Amino acid sequence: MSILEYNGAAIIAMSGKDCVGIASDNRLGIQYQTVAMDFKKIFKMNDKLFVGLAGLATDVQTLDQLLRFRMNLYELREDREMTPKVFTNLLSNMLYEKRFGPYFCEPVIAGLDEKGAPYLSTMDLIGAQAAAKDFVVAGTCEGNLYGMCETLYKPDMEKEELFETLAQALLASVDRDALSGWGGVVHIITKEGVISRELKGRQD
Repeated sequence: MSILEYNGAAIIAMSGKDCVGIASDNRLGIQYQTVAMDFKKIFKMNDKLFVGLAGLATDVQTLDQLLRFRMNLYELREDREMTPKVFTNLLSNMLYEKRFGPYFCEPVIAGLDEKGAPYLSTMDLIGAQAAAKDFVVAGTCEGNLYGMCETLYKPDMEKEELFETLAQALLASVDRDALSGWGGVVHIITKEGVISRELKGRQD
C-alpha cells in the first residue's frame, strides 16, 4: 500500500456558473481500521479560496499550518488577499522544495479569481501542477471519482445543482472504496459567500 493511501481520502472540486465547489469525505483511518469520522481535509484559506489535502494525515495538518502562515505573511507584506493562481504557485514551490523528502499530500485548489471566474487546480506530491476547467479529483478512490464526475458534470451549473452533483459523485464513489467515506462535507464558493453543507453517508 502506498503511503498516500495509508489514511484514506476522497476530494473533488468542480466548477459551475460563477461558482465553484469542493467536497471531501470525513474518514480518518489506519489502513482498513477506522480511527475517526470527523477528520478535516478541506481548509479555508480566504473567502474565495479553499484547498483540499488528500494523503498522509500528519502531512495534511502540517501543510495546513504552513500554508496559513505563508498566506498571513503574504497579506501583511502585500496588503491584499492571495489569488488562487498565486496560491497554487506558492504551494507548488513549497512541495518542490521538499522533493527529496516530500509531504505525502496531493492538494486540490478551488476558488474564484479576481474576475469572479472559477479556478481549479491540482498537483502531485512534488508540486507538478494540472489545471482544469471542469473538475479535479484526488484521494484513494480517484478512478471512481473521475467516472462519477465525467458522468454527472455539465457546464455552467447553478450553485444548487453544483452542490447536488458534488454530493452524488462523492457519495457514490466512496461507497466502493474501503479507505474513504463516513459522510462528507461540501463547500460552494460564490461571489456572495460560502455555502457549507454536511453529507450523511454509509457508516461502514
